[in-house]
Amino acid sequence: MSGPVLFLSLLALIGLVAKNTSLIIAAGSLLLLKATGIDEKVFPYLQSKGINIGVTIITIAVLVPIANGSIGFKELGAAVKSPVAWIALGSGIAVALIAKSGLTLLAKDPHITTALVFGTILAVSLFKGIAVGPLIGAGIAFMFMKLFEFIR
Repeated sequence: MSGPVLFLSLLALIGLVAKNTSLIIAAGSLLLLKATGIDEKVFPYLQSKGINIGVTIITIAVLVPIANGSIGFKELGAAVKSPVAWIALGSGIAVALIAKSGLTLLAKDPHITTALVFGTILAVSLFKGIAVGPLIGAGIAFMFMKLFEFIR
C-alpha cells in the first residue's frame, strides 16, 4: 500500500471514529479516484480549482434563502437596523480581506499548505470542526506572521 493510500485510509478511519461525514467523504472520494486510476487527471484540477469550487458551493447554499423567498428586501432592510447585522457585515468584510491575505501567503510560500491541511484535519477530526477555510486559515497565519515580524 502506497504512502498516500495509507494516509488517506487513516484519515477515513479517523473520520469514522470521529463521526465526521465530510472527512469520510473527502478521503473516500480521493481513494476512489486513486483506485480507478483517474487521479492523475483529476487531482491537478481539484488542486488548482477545488477551493473555488468549494467556495462556490458554499455561496450557493448561503443564497438559497434568497432564491426560495425566505429572505428578501424586507428582511434586508430590517437586518441593517440591528447591531448584530452590522457586526455580521463587518465580519464578512474582515473574512474576505483575511482570505485575500491567505492567497498572498499561499502564492508566496506554498509549503505552508501542508501545515494548514494538517491543522484543518486535526480540527475536523478531533474537535468536530468544519473544513471551510484554508484561505482564511492562511490569512490568519499571514496576520500572525506579520505581527510576529513587527514584534521581533
